[in-house]
Amino acid sequence: MVGQEHVLQALINALDHDRLHHAYLFTGTRGVGKTTVARILAKCLNCEAGVSSEPCGVCGSCLEIAEGRSVDLIEVDAASRTKVEDTRELLENVQYAPTRCRYKVYLIDEVHMLSTSSFNALLKTLEEPPPHVIFLLATTDPQKLPATVLSRCLQFNLKNMSPELIVGYLKSVLDQEMVSFEEPALWLLARAAEGSMRDALSLTDQAVAFGNGKLVEADVRNMLGTVDLSFVYRLLEAVAAQDASAALAVVEAMSEHAPDYAGTLDELASLLHRVAVAQAVPDAVDNSLGDAEQVSAFAASMTAEDAQLYYQFAITGKRDLALAPDARGGMDMALLRMIAFRPAAVIDDSVSTEALEERGPEVAAAAKKPDAPQAPEPVPRPSAPAPAAPKSVASEPVASEPAAAERVTTAPIPEPAATASTAPEPAVAEPAVPQRAVPEPAAPEPAAPDPIAPEASAGPETQPAVDAAGDAGHGATERLALEPARWPDLLDRLGLNGLVYNVASHCELRQVEGDRAWFTLDERNASLYNDAHSQRIAAALAKYYQRDIAVEIEPGSPRYETPAQRAHRLLEERQARALESIESDPGVKLLLDRFEGSIDRDSVTPIKH
Repeated sequence: MVGQEHVLQALINALDHDRLHHAYLFTGTRGVGKTTVARILAKCLNCEAGVSSEPCGVCGSCLEIAEGRSVDLIEVDAASRTKVEDTRELLENVQYAPTRCRYKVYLIDEVHMLSTSSFNALLKTLEEPPPHVIFLLATTDPQKLPATVLSRCLQFNLKNMSPELIVGYLKSVLDQEMVSFEEPALWLLARAAEGSMRDALSLTDQAVAFGNGKLVEADVRNMLGTVDLSFVYRLLEAVAAQDASAALAVVEAMSEHAPDYAGTLDELASLLHRVAVAQAVPDAVDNSLGDAEQVSAFAASMTAEDAQLYYQFAITGKRDLALAPDARGGMDMALLRMIAFRPAAVIDDSVSTEALEERGPEVAAAAKKPDAPQAPEPVPRPSAPAPAAPKSVASEPVASEPAAAERVTTAPIPEPAATASTAPEPAVAEPAVPQRAVPEPAAPEPAAPDPIAPEASAGPETQPAVDAAGDAGHGATERLALEPARWPDLLDRLGLNGLVYNVASHCELRQVEGDRAWFTLDERNASLYNDAHSQRIAAALAKYYQRDIAVEIEPGSPRYETPAQRAHRLLEERQARALESIESDPGVKLLLDRFEGSIDRDSVTPIKH
């Protein structure tokens, strides 16, 4: 009973403490030991030495059960006895005491094959059997059993066995049989068994016969039809080097041996899995196939992103083989897909040069030669020469003469701490609004611009300095863009997306003071928020206003409408207008009256303009 310790522990405790149940159900896939554990349990129950978890194995009862000739162990193949008459005949003798054993044990294999009538006939006896009867049921498909049967049994689910357990057991068996073997051959057999110990033993017996009394990796590969690992290594080397001709040449060489291409993709995916593990936990690389050094070399030569990408294409390529015109063409396309869809390296400015070099020469080269300059200089738009001294355009009426309007439209927004000669890229003006005149300052000393001056401002040319008193406060209010009323419109200009945009859309701009902004996040969406979101929003505001702005976000109940609530309200209003438009349409009314129809309101969708 290799690998089924969770089942053995429960049965051992029940036997040793005399806590027996009248019905046991063992489930699991083929070859994991369902019938075996049932027979061992029958020995434990009927051993002449007494009920215990360690039957003697030498008494008459144990020997009869082991040899399959015990009259008190009734084994039934439910697949061949599905009729209700067979079940009734079986249950006719339940009331009689066992012939020579302590318990009469009914072992029903593949019990899910019984018909509904058979289950109904079995149900009452299964619920209240005589004290000398114990039912042992085994099935590979417990979902087909009625719930009434399942509720009357103790259910034990036997697990699939891992390749490690199978290899360990095969080693002990082969050592006892004095059969020479190579360990990679055992791993091939264990993986081919797919968790079934019985399949593993059958394949091992076949492989010993195929190899003339010994297990050699090459012979086992030929018997199973699996590809030589050297081809898999060469395929991965070609893919990692982005060499399509080399990859197709390896497939051409493989085709001479009539390989199983689905198995080849399995081997490639298994190798990539080990490479990914080696990248994440270098000490976890196993040397079961004697290629730990090769796996470590692959792990060092490619990035973790590439390993994950190739693994994904390998498993999806296997799935698509059935749709390909031929298996080799599907294999070719899977490899070419790995090469064609490998993304260019994404460079993070925060990563040091040494860290980039550790990730591989390709990544380091991409970092040294970016496609575009990191900080392109702004190209100023040609405009009229700047006056010798800063002069307020707002002192002139905006709509009084064309020259003034032209100056307002082309007025550039200076960058922080820029000199008078700097000419950054101007912003597109909004419709002109009459501005209150602001007197020229006494001293024309350049100063940093207002932190909340928007890029798309239609206001006057920026003053070198604004007094903190008098009309300056009123002028700043008129030019203020970062304010609660304009937050929904401003949000769409910040360039946010994804979860950060979602968080920002549920925020209300509560207060702005200088270079600080306070937001209230709708507490119903507070679970989405973390500190990184406020940093992203602050970075977007800083980029938009060309100046650092501190952002603080607190969960709460917004007093006014958030951008998300506003978008929902506008959508509902558009939906209502669309419904009203359809319901008031004369043609629609005529159709409804003529055919006695009705409008499916859920199918109405507003047209996006």
